[in-house]
Parts: sequence; structure tokens; C-alpha cells
Amino acid sequence: MSRVVLEGLEFHARHGVYETEAALGARFVIDAELHWAFAGIPDELGAAVNYAAAYAAIREEVTGERHQLIEVLTDRIARRLLRDHPRLEAVTVRVHKPFAPLPGVFRDVYAELTLRQGELESGG
Repeated sequence: MSRVVLEGLEFHARHGVYETEAALGARFVIDAELHWAFAGIPDELGAAVNYAAAYAAIREEVTGERHQLIEVLTDRIARRLLRDHPRLEAVTVRVHKPFAPLPGVFRDVYAELTLRQGELESGG
């Protein structure tokens, strides 16, 4: 399957369990893999999945409603992309929280979800 990848989208948002996360916010990094069959399409935006529109939807989900869990945010983004773009066969979304409040040295914490268009009805 072919895919278009939006990688390393950075936003300041206030997701998290702790009040300090709600008050101060933190950096969140989003990766979105948009799986759809684009081999042989005409060279016209109308024949494609508009990744600028996908970016706008991701930005809205990340910077809008606050969630305690990055797993919930990941699910919301994946479902929104599938709803907004019926050409998509599947999406894989990763929400990175590189400054998660953990008592140790770490490189990253992230939630990852792959959803297919047919799975959209369940949940959310």
C-alpha cells in the first residue's frame, strides 16, 4: 500500500493528567501516515488526499480540546483523518510527548494507533 507521511508536526498543547500540564502545557509531536492508493492518479489536487487539510485537522485536534491521555488524543486524530478523507484506506498516528513527567532519563514517550476505514464505526 502507498502512503503519504506527515512527520514531526510540533504543537504546544495542554494534554496530561497533572494540573501543571494543564497550566503550562508542553510540546507534542505528531506523525501521521496516510495510507491510500495513489499510483496512477492524475496530477490534480482533487484526485489526492490533501495533506494540507490533514495538517489543519491534526492541528485542530491537538490544540483544541484537552485530554488527559495521549492515547485518547491519538484515537481522536486517527478517526478525524479517516472521517475527513474517505479516500484513506488506513492511518497510523503517533503522538509523541517528549517531555512527559517521568522520573528518569528517556528519549520519548508516544502512543501509536493504526485504524482502517472499516474500523471507524467502533468507538469514538
